Amino acid sequence: MRAGIDVGGTFTDLVLWDGALLRTAKVSTTSGDQSEGVIEVLRSTDAVGIELIHGTTVATNALLERTGARTALVTDSGFEDLIEIGRQDRPSLYDVTVTRVQPLVESSHRVGVPRRSFDDVDPGGLDVGEAVADLADLAPDAVAISTLFSFLDPSREQALGAAVAAALPEAAISLSSTVAPEFREFERTSTTVINAYLQPSVARYLDGLGAALAEVGVTGAPSVMRSSGGLIGLAAAARLPASIVLSGPAGGVVAAAALGTALGQSSLISFDMGGTSTDVCRITDGRPQVMFERPVGGLPNRMPSVAIHTVGAGGGSLAWVDPGGALRVGPRSAGAIPGPAAYGRGGVEPTVTDANLVVGRLAGGASLGEALTLDLDSAEGAVGRLGDALGLAPEATARGILEVVESHMERAIRVVSVEEGADPRNSVLVAFGGAGGMHATALARHLDMAGVIVPPHAGVFSALGLLLAPPRSDSVMGALLAPGGNLDDAVDAVRNSAVADLSSAGSVLVAVECSVDVRYRGQSHETSIMYEAGDGWRTLADRFHVAHFDRNGFARTGDPIEVVAVRAAATGHPAVTFDQLPSHEGGGDARRADRTVLLPDGPGDATVWWRPDLAVGVEVVGPAIIEEPEATSYLGPGERAIVHESGALEVVW
Repeated sequence: MRAGIDVGGTFTDLVLWDGALLRTAKVSTTSGDQSEGVIEVLRSTDAVGIELIHGTTVATNALLERTGARTALVTDSGFEDLIEIGRQDRPSLYDVTVTRVQPLVESSHRVGVPRRSFDDVDPGGLDVGEAVADLADLAPDAVAISTLFSFLDPSREQALGAAVAAALPEAAISLSSTVAPEFREFERTSTTVINAYLQPSVARYLDGLGAALAEVGVTGAPSVMRSSGGLIGLAAAARLPASIVLSGPAGGVVAAAALGTALGQSSLISFDMGGTSTDVCRITDGRPQVMFERPVGGLPNRMPSVAIHTVGAGGGSLAWVDPGGALRVGPRSAGAIPGPAAYGRGGVEPTVTDANLVVGRLAGGASLGEALTLDLDSAEGAVGRLGDALGLAPEATARGILEVVESHMERAIRVVSVEEGADPRNSVLVAFGGAGGMHATALARHLDMAGVIVPPHAGVFSALGLLLAPPRSDSVMGALLAPGGNLDDAVDAVRNSAVADLSSAGSVLVAVECSVDVRYRGQSHETSIMYEAGDGWRTLADRFHVAHFDRNGFARTGDPIEVVAVRAAATGHPAVTFDQLPSHEGGGDARRADRTVLLPDGPGDATVWWRPDLAVGVEVVGPAIIEEPEATSYLGPGERAIVHESGALEVVW
């Protein structure tokens, strides 16, 4: 048996695959130690001998909440303040009060090591010894080491690392030449600091999780989802926590890509609306967009990651009135505790979930995955109090909450499509998460998209994506090459490194994809282009010009190009492939009742359906509400959902 467990801000989801059937479960995410919720949801299955694949937000939370380790930075003298100087980008162009994000290492914990020359790698030299003595006095829990040009020659960093390890044997040490061996000193140092900062807390969590899992019958070492959409072993994740900062959301993107391939849809935008946030990502030809730099909490992270854009808009997002009297929604969330007012756990502020309850899309008395029943009276009370402040009736206030949160999510979809040169009208929106199906058609119609797909097991779809994700090893090498340079040798070296790392982790190689970061000579930003040894510079240039035009609207085909980095991603076999999953059966009495909902022109009746009993080929016509164990979908007037053999709902209008 294999289980995928995804820990979100509000719920912890499980999908269990026994080779023939899928079982699902959902519990509230535990505050503090996430592993308690993981163990709780595993115990609810009564299954033993499980192999676990885990999506976690423990690294994300530690970074955003600044609860990581006390970290020191070792770098070249004169560059100690690089992580504070950063780039000259202004985070808010016209805001005179904006302040930059504070670095993770305070100035007193930055140690500079003079170098007599670029050949000075002697760890026993006087200058190095003084630096190590300074570090010993600081007694940090973690040390990041990032020196000039280490992506070309790591020997100086390795010597410094050995000296620091001898003096501080308990400290976690991260070398930039191992974590992010690329040019650009600021971004490379920032990524190395992030990794060091997260190492102790992530290692403690994963070690504790491994011990707890052994007690409940989990076999073997669990795998963890990487930000790039593949799996990494528990020990490797503890050494490289910067690679799992977007562990949780990546699972849903992997599953959406697999579903799109199964349905023959080449252009998708995944839309994952959970309890705390909404994550969107563009998928083309079955391939999610991947970024090689992603700011998290305002700090650059050079780990490969699925190109997810996140906004603070989820079912638990709080609605409030700003000082100007305008209705706002998010980014603050009620979380799992106390949760929306309807949860009956002490929440009194209205949320998106409460608004959906007031307009009738959710039913009073319905259960959400566990012993949690929605209380309509509490939702109406919370929304009503907000309405009094706005001078609106409860129903109008609830409608306003939904319109505001949908405007946030619409902007997020535009970020991953229009702002990247892609037309959303050519894409289908894949909606999942507990709340995704209630808002997807409104968003897709506002953007004139081609349709909506609501996948099977929509409420736990990210957990299903963990089972569909392959083991993955990413490798990168900084290189500055002009046409005529020996690009193929660099590609082969990076390819072999990725394959070796995958094999050492015990995975069987299935595929390797290589790419190079290309720019016009003199540009400050580059574009990643697929490349295999033997393609040649002419082919690379042609691909780059096309990609540059698609992304930026122009190409300078007569200008010289240069390569600044070479990358490879080696992947193995996933736990399960989409075509192995059981087909949808259904065929029971799916119609449940009629419910009054608030339509655009006033109250009206919507038919309520139970999704597991819908037969393949059945068409549901809106207004309609389609309920399932972990999620709810809403169809407005004129919208039609057809049940695909996979169990997916294909919605058109």
